[in-house]
Amino acid sequence: MQGSLMNKRIGMAMAAICLAAGVSNIAMAQGSERGEIQQRYDAALAATLDPATIGANDARYTWASEAKVQCAIALGYFKSGTRDETSIARCNDAYERMAGQASPEPLPPPPPPPTETCSRELPGIIYFDWNSSELPAEASETAQFVAANAAPCGWTSITVTGHADRSGSNAYNMGLSARRADAVANLIASYGVPRETITTAQRGEEEPRVLTADGVREPQNRRVEIGVR
Repeated sequence: MQGSLMNKRIGMAMAAICLAAGVSNIAMAQGSERGEIQQRYDAALAATLDPATIGANDARYTWASEAKVQCAIALGYFKSGTRDETSIARCNDAYERMAGQASPEPLPPPPPPPTETCSRELPGIIYFDWNSSELPAEASETAQFVAANAAPCGWTSITVTGHADRSGSNAYNMGLSARRADAVANLIASYGVPRETITTAQRGEEEPRVLTADGVREPQNRRVEIGVR
């Protein structure tokens, strides 16, 4: 009788020990999980305050905000002694999505311009309408080309020379070609080339591309030539 009672007491004691050990293991597991949730909350909070995340061109900020909210909810349950599967799952999902939003790869540097581009002594010619210094539509493309290649090609000096055909007087054509050169120089400068590195000159009708008699309107002579060095 006494032996049976003793065995019963021993069994109850062992059960209590096992129960206590089980509770302890559960508490340890929950403590470890709570620590992980806390770390994820801290990381999400920091991300929502990071200017790089706020200004990112992806969903990092959205998922950081979601992770911060869901992890905070999960921590609230832990503090009350409850393990909430839903908030933990949402916390983990949002955190993983936040972490998976990789920073965009930096753009590779542009390739150097072709050698033939940089070796040009005359990289651009712009033709004008008769008796006009108004920039034609294609002038922008030529000016952009010169501006974009100035630094890569090492062009430190740009010369813009205006010309005219022989349909007006010498003096008038000299002034007209000067106005054409100024218009092109200002256009190139508008694309980022320092204006002080651009020199203008005017030749009037003195250096025609096509020889003509006096008074002839020749489209190829109404031009601005852009030289570099």
